[in-house]
Amino acid sequence: MLEFTWPWAFLALPVPLLVYRFLARAARQDAALYVPFYQRLSSLQGDASRPDASRVLRWICCLLIWLAIVIAASRPQWVGEAIQLPSSGRDLMLAVDVSGSMEARDMVINNVQLSRFEVMKVVVSDFAERREGDRLGLILFAAHAYIQTPLTFDRSTVAKLITELEIGMIEESATAIGDAIGLAVKHLRERPENSRVLVLLTDGVNNAGAISPSQAGQLAATENIKIYTIGMGADSLVQRSFQGSRSINPSAELDEQNLTAIAQATGGRYFRARNVEDLVDIYAELDTLETIEQDEQTFRPINVLFYWPLGFAVLVSFLLAFLSLPWSVLFTARSKTQSPNNSSVLEGQS
Repeated sequence: MLEFTWPWAFLALPVPLLVYRFLARAARQDAALYVPFYQRLSSLQGDASRPDASRVLRWICCLLIWLAIVIAASRPQWVGEAIQLPSSGRDLMLAVDVSGSMEARDMVINNVQLSRFEVMKVVVSDFAERREGDRLGLILFAAHAYIQTPLTFDRSTVAKLITELEIGMIEESATAIGDAIGLAVKHLRERPENSRVLVLLTDGVNNAGAISPSQAGQLAATENIKIYTIGMGADSLVQRSFQGSRSINPSAELDEQNLTAIAQATGGRYFRARNVEDLVDIYAELDTLETIEQDEQTFRPINVLFYWPLGFAVLVSFLLAFLSLPWSVLFTARSKTQSPNNSSVLEGQS
């Protein structure tokens, strides 16, 4: 459907007619200099004063140019059919730990040891792809917290960004869990109250940032943001060396107490992912979150069209300039310059 953003611009259509009708012509002043080619100028004026077809065509060009400029000034645009956006789902932020401890290789798939980070990318990206109808956002945190993707319906892009994550994108020497929660609260607090969800995955303890996890959790509870926390890492790992094998706990620094308190304070849950199967099951359970109905929203694509009448005005102005050239005088002058040559040729033949 064709629409005009500024339809009041059409009020300017009669302006040239009003100027011509009510404004007096500028007073003529006699030339103060001698013009040696006055005869030629007089002939040009005489040609312009004759109401021939060329003069009418120039008037038509002027009218078309003015009409096209006014149409361009009204900002025409083509508004497409309404596209309905998903009307159900949640505003879900994914906060993932990208600190150096995520490189610990305590995840096993088919007898192959993989790092926590590699497994996390596969499972979380697959989770993002399945969240049809949800607005997804992505927060990365290590020594600092950063928003990687604001809330969007483009699940494929969020999933792709997760698969492209690398350790070292953020200073990896510490973990700022509180800052990650605070950043999520900042982006979720303006969304519908019953649809704000944060899923936070980490393998460590908060040891950096400007706000503690408990303070951030209290702020999230005040804003009615539900937080699901996931503690990732195996309980035991066998290390082999020249001195023999020994069993260690690679998740000794995992702060399960704080993660549990944050989840309970906001109405969420704490999950423990000791292996790949646990992590897959956790995100499958998160998939069962109850959908929240939201107000129906529509989007109408808009294509601006002002450059078409503007380009038409430019083309017609070139045509007007072409018609305004003194073609009769030019052809007359050319014929006069060629006549002596013709006469000399005739004299030579005689």
